[in-house]
Amino acid sequence: MSLAHLFLVAIIQGITEFLPVSSSGHLVLVPILTGYPDQGQVIDVAVHMGTLLAVVIFFWSDVKMGLMGIPRMLTGRIDTPGAKLAFLLMVATIPAVLFGILLKLTGLDDAMRSVKVIGWTMLVFGVVLYVVDQRGAQVKSASDWSLRDAVIMGLWQAVALIPGSSRSGMTISGARALGYERSDGAKIAMLMSIPVIFASGVLLGSEVVATANAQAARDGAIAAGFSFVSALLALSLMMRLLRSVSFTPYVIYRVVLGLALLGVAYS
Repeated sequence: MSLAHLFLVAIIQGITEFLPVSSSGHLVLVPILTGYPDQGQVIDVAVHMGTLLAVVIFFWSDVKMGLMGIPRMLTGRIDTPGAKLAFLLMVATIPAVLFGILLKLTGLDDAMRSVKVIGWTMLVFGVVLYVVDQRGAQVKSASDWSLRDAVIMGLWQAVALIPGSSRSGMTISGARALGYERSDGAKIAMLMSIPVIFASGVLLGSEVVATANAQAARDGAIAAGFSFVSALLALSLMMRLLRSVSFTPYVIYRVVLGLALLGVAYS
């Protein structure tokens, strides 16, 4: 792959992974709109690992607390903040894993990678985000995250496997519908991304190990570096902006892009 192609894919993945605008939808559109060949699974794994590292570093204090709580959680003792966080993240991940397996086995994951599907999901779920963000209360903080809320947000995250819906957008929508403050809801959504990105990276990685070579490894390392930097900057900017603005700018972008894609798909 050319450096320009690697840079484009990595930057798009890094910027859109944590913004509620759908990274998968944008990546599907890259070969369609630019004429570049599909980047392939090696690069997909690499850019996801780059964004995983970015969110781990940004929320390191929470990640460290959750990691330290895993041993207690595994022995059934959910009696510390760390054990509780680890348990709730595990619960919230299960729906996405099950739905992902279903899509893979049925072949729907590839069937849904179309401009028409992405256009509709961009538009519809953008409107959903706007409605829940404007009408949702802001009475819960991250410390109020409960088993019930983890299950509900996990179901929202499972729906995000449909291209164009946006994993962060769906989980943030779920958080706002449950009454979480914008920044705290986004924080929970970002923490929920860690096991999901890790799981998808392991799944894809196991499929490409046999075909990897020195050139693919070099391209992957470059893509991972670009995606890490762009994801860290995008995540930092979004969390800072949420202190003073709503999700409306992202909604406007989704609606405009969705309408444009539908115009192309039905023309």
